[in-house]
Amino acid sequence: MNDIFPHKVATALGLTDKQVKHTLALLDEGATIPFISRYRKEATGGLDEVQVEAVREQYERLKETERRKVTILTTIEGQGKLSPALKQRIEACWDNTELEDIYLPYKPKRKTRAEVARQKGLEPLATLLLLQKETHPETKAQAYVKGEVKDVADALKGACDIIAERVNENEQARQTVRTAFSRQAVISAKVIKGKEEKADKYRDYFEMSDSLKRCTSHRLLAMRRGEAEGLLKVSISPDDVECAGRLERQFVQGNNASSQYVAEAVRDAYKRLLKPSIETEFAAMSKAKADDEAIQVFVSNLRQLLLAPPLGQKRVMGIDPGFRTGCKVVCLDAQGNLLHNENIYPHPPVNKPKEALQKLQKMLEAYKIEAIAIGNGTASRETEDLVKKMRFDRDVQVFVVSEQGASIYSASKLAREEFPDYDVTVRGAVSIARRLMDPLAELVKIDPKSIGVGQYQHDVDQTKLKKSLDQTVESCVNLVGVNLNTASSHLLTYVSGLGPQLAQNIVEYRAEHGAFTSRKELLKVPRMGAKAFEQCAGFLRIVDGTNPLDNTAVHPESYGIVEQMVRDLECTVDELIANKELRLRIKPERYVTDKTGMLTLKDILQELDKPGRDPRGPIKVFEFAPNVHTMDDLVEGMELPGIIGNITNFGAFVDIGIKENGLIHLSQLADRYVSDPNEVVSIHQYVRVRVLQIDKERKRINLTMRGVSQEGI
Repeated sequence: MNDIFPHKVATALGLTDKQVKHTLALLDEGATIPFISRYRKEATGGLDEVQVEAVREQYERLKETERRKVTILTTIEGQGKLSPALKQRIEACWDNTELEDIYLPYKPKRKTRAEVARQKGLEPLATLLLLQKETHPETKAQAYVKGEVKDVADALKGACDIIAERVNENEQARQTVRTAFSRQAVISAKVIKGKEEKADKYRDYFEMSDSLKRCTSHRLLAMRRGEAEGLLKVSISPDDVECAGRLERQFVQGNNASSQYVAEAVRDAYKRLLKPSIETEFAAMSKAKADDEAIQVFVSNLRQLLLAPPLGQKRVMGIDPGFRTGCKVVCLDAQGNLLHNENIYPHPPVNKPKEALQKLQKMLEAYKIEAIAIGNGTASRETEDLVKKMRFDRDVQVFVVSEQGASIYSASKLAREEFPDYDVTVRGAVSIARRLMDPLAELVKIDPKSIGVGQYQHDVDQTKLKKSLDQTVESCVNLVGVNLNTASSHLLTYVSGLGPQLAQNIVEYRAEHGAFTSRKELLKVPRMGAKAFEQCAGFLRIVDGTNPLDNTAVHPESYGIVEQMVRDLECTVDELIANKELRLRIKPERYVTDKTGMLTLKDILQELDKPGRDPRGPIKVFEFAPNVHTMDDLVEGMELPGIIGNITNFGAFVDIGIKENGLIHLSQLADRYVSDPNEVVSIHQYVRVRVLQIDKERKRINLTMRGVSQEGI
């Protein structure tokens, strides 16, 4: 590790050198981010997951810059042009843009116009013109008319090409143009002539100009998508006249014939070289910024979705509703195992509601169903109405569950392995039921991009998106913790320190030897070494095991501390967990050691206070407006209950119980200014909205929460 890296990372992130050094050391040892943020707080000074990830990213960027500098130094040295001063400047530079500007004059080039002119021997003429002392440059140019140089005009043109390239490679000139772009760049979009009809969905961008600084990420990504589809032409430009004028004042020092040639070369440099180059830079920068914002929206939505409240281990009936093909019904036990499946046909065109009700009632009793999960797709409301006609002799809750991505799972290799003897319809219904029982455990089986809670997810940097989403899933899984004796191999894959192979080994060991009775038993799993055990153990739970601490987030390495507390209090671990008065007698400062500080001790006491606490909260039953089933039932001004289904930078989409989701624009989320929808709403939040506008032709519904009471929702 470069000795200056920790300091540079610390400065960039506003942390101490000590925090960064310890964090990087843990990362280099193979520790995961969830483990570091949860169990190494003393070392990092209490850094959370976001901060630890920021340290890692900043460190990786510095390493990449260092690798780039080695390439640049090697290239320039190979040309015999690496002076001590140039070497020192490159080694001291950590700004990638500045580094590339320094390198540009030495960068191997394809056959440019300037290079052709140099090969014709016109470099001295270009240097002469740049001095701007020669009042008759045509006379001097005559001496260069030989070989491939046809005439004086050809000589002067070649010299101007060389000057234009020098201007383009001048660091100050590039910074001048960058400054103009950053202050006043305008992004413009135009429809490509003759493609108006095909580009109809981009009609808002047929003739559009906006300040690049003010252009929102979703608008920029929409324009770039239209451009990628060959329907829009998008450009970024500052005030060309002003920008070219600034460059002329920088390079044109006189008012003679040579100065005029230099001015002409400067204008050519700006139009042909500098502007396109800096426009490409700003296009990439603005796209990267829009990508980051869109990815952050997706990450935030996904996190909320994964941490949706679970119903828990109850016997659930799952219904995947449909009209023509009927409704697929499955019954699961409290562990999510499939007990029974069959079809019912209560809706058109078959129309057998009585028979369907009888079948449902029979299954309800036979499998002692405690809750019903209905997919929110086609025929969802009609199926919900049917189910609510049933008579229950006990408390059976009915939930409408998002089925976004269920079809992706049901056709996946994982689903085929889980249910090799059943078709996609059964697998889809099982997924709907399991989502109610434990959304996190079921949703991790689906590619996050298929869950439908992002914006422009297919237009952003896919590598960066996948990395962010995978980290989010890992974070959520480890925040909640995983039941070691019921978790699928796919869920275990996301546990800190485990991967596909170890996860599969755990499942196979469990199948062969039965349920784990202690965390220590994990060390008997093939390929489970001490390091992997250290990383994963605290995130795995064993319910009703031999040691009550195995069902908590207390790490096995800290069991000795709890045992000492128990000895001091002359009680058992079970008694300590059950008795608040005993816990209040603990003085944590007595247990501080070189390895265990107050941060860890506070975490231990908090966990003993609420062992195995699920951070996701309780689930609630929700009901849509009973008289609204289609857009035709909507009336402007009516108030409705709804569920937030997706959040974007420009607002939130709401499921109001019909096929089409409504949109609450950012400006309609509250009776105050809102810059981020997440300030007001979250995924799966129950809200009350008022219908503002209905556009049946475009199937759009505009909603508002302004002036709408949210009490009792």
